[in-house]
Amino acid sequence: MRRVFASLCAVAAVTGAAATGCGHDRGTAPETRPEPLTWQQELRVTDAEQHLTARCMERHGFTYAEDRTLSLRESMPVRYVQDDVAWARTYGYGGRIQAKQDRLRLHNPIAAYRRGLSAARRAAFDEALDGGSGSQVLSATLPGGAREVRKRLGGCTAEAQEALYGDPAAWFRATKTATGLNSLYADDLRHDRRLTTAVTAWSRCMKKAGLSYADPQAARDAVRENTARLGPAHADRAFATERATAVADAGCARTTSLRAVATARETHYVDRLPDRYGEALDTYRRLARQAYDRAVRIVPQRA
Repeated sequence: MRRVFASLCAVAAVTGAAATGCGHDRGTAPETRPEPLTWQQELRVTDAEQHLTARCMERHGFTYAEDRTLSLRESMPVRYVQDDVAWARTYGYGGRIQAKQDRLRLHNPIAAYRRGLSAARRAAFDEALDGGSGSQVLSATLPGGAREVRKRLGGCTAEAQEALYGDPAAWFRATKTATGLNSLYADDLRHDRRLTTAVTAWSRCMKKAGLSYADPQAARDAVRENTARLGPAHADRAFATERATAVADAGCARTTSLRAVATARETHYVDRLPDRYGEALDTYRRLARQAYDRAVRIVPQRA
């Protein structure tokens, strides 16, 4: 089960850290805390940041392509627990969507444009985008004080983030806290009886569908291995298997309420964390909400 719950903990910001007040000031009513963004709202913020960056680069005399390759529905993140049966029936686990993104990375229009510039213009492009060596260095200590992470931020990237978040440094610190909290409770969640019971129920449900997997991650690993084994010549056959497995997976997740159990148990452990993390999470959610409120005036929602 260790691999399983490592995967679950990796999405803490979705099922727990970004969806709970994390218990700072235990007397504060939950409704007074900022609401977490949905994935659709997060995507709109990302699109707005791209758009602001592109406009800034244009002012510096450069082209900066914005990525709108995926539709809104294609952009749905596939978490540890995926219980959208209709989505699974259309996209499986998103294997073909990932392949589309991989192709885009190989033929990235921004990278191609940059390669076509002269050496001097390429250096100017880089400085305009991130500020070069003289840009500000942000730092944040990960939860638990294990280590410090740094990020250089300047140029159009900094301008776009400042327009959305107001304080890029505060956003960087809050983000590293919110997305790193799972390391503080991963072991407890991994061995949580209610969660392991729900996963076992999911596994029994899958067996009734003729599929023998211990957990959702095992099902996805098997699908990936099958797709790789069959290769491009049998892509349709591989995708048929992917869709069938994903549909059964999502259906069993619904039948066993696995998402609800996972969210509730992670919330339980997040709420037991020290108060200072609650303050950081509130900052994270407040700045994210502020960014979204600004993003809606910058870009439309993807179709």
